[in-house]
Amino acid sequence: CRGFACVPESCPGTNSNNAGKASACAGCPNQKICASGEAAKPDPAIAQIAERLGNVKKKILILSGKGGVGKSTFSAQLAMSLAGMDLQVGLLDIDICGPSQPKMMGVEGEQVHQSGLGWQPVYPMDNLGVISIGFLLSDPREAVVWRGPKKNGMIKQFLRDVHWGDDGLDYLLVDCPPGTSDEHLSAAQFLSESGVDGAVILTTPQEVSLLDVRKEISFCRKVGLRIVGVVENMAGFVCPKCGTETLIFHPTSGGAEAMCASMGVPFLGRLPLDPELMRCCEQGKPYLAGTHTHGDDPAGLEAAVRAEGP
Repeated sequence: CRGFACVPESCPGTNSNNAGKASACAGCPNQKICASGEAAKPDPAIAQIAERLGNVKKKILILSGKGGVGKSTFSAQLAMSLAGMDLQVGLLDIDICGPSQPKMMGVEGEQVHQSGLGWQPVYPMDNLGVISIGFLLSDPREAVVWRGPKKNGMIKQFLRDVHWGDDGLDYLLVDCPPGTSDEHLSAAQFLSESGVDGAVILTTPQEVSLLDVRKEISFCRKVGLRIVGVVENMAGFVCPKCGTETLIFHPTSGGAEAMCASMGVPFLGRLPLDPELMRCCEQGKPYLAGTHTHGDDPAGLEAAVRAEGP
């Protein structure tokens, strides 16, 4: 339903003959517009976005059911690691109310410029472009107090009007806000003809996070979005002094790996709680490529790169 407010669990979908007429539609605020057929009409922006992103080889959504699990951290570090493989990478931050990428990419205070070709991304690296509403705010402390339609319009503009370069991209990573609300439905709808390659889902080990990740997996299946896999963040803290690992967030129900096995989705690996990762994000620097003291690179980042690598 257009607007996607309070969509019923058994919503027949806007393209169904029962749209706005099924018993599940009773009480839905979008019932009238669905029944009229208006909601089923294609948005012309969908084709425009597909044309704009025609030279983007892979498009990956980064999702999380719960807020605060490190989704933006993962998005930033995955973008940097792919760029470190000499790939052309774009990072699109569609968390309209909580844009983190300007800080995490070390480009706070930069501005997006417009040209005849469209909006020009900010480039923290020669082969890594970033777009975020954070670049459009006159004061980074300013709150973005927008309702759904205005946020959705901003997402549409980002997808349709950003020029990612004449040669296109190897990867476009879309850093989404937590949950399964307007922004996620809008992104799925606007990219429906663009060939999204899948979604990477972030969680922490405890059950309170996994509860919402199960909903995120259900959302992906409902909208036909392939799940690349799940990464478990904050999986354990390894003491830099003695090397002892402590599970800060205890996986009482088996953690992400057990959940993935039960739901039939790939488990990509784990990321530790590491003060060096926090410092890298604060300074806009990559965590991979020998910037940390662990013997091996974090499994979650490596696995995600391998899963969608060239």
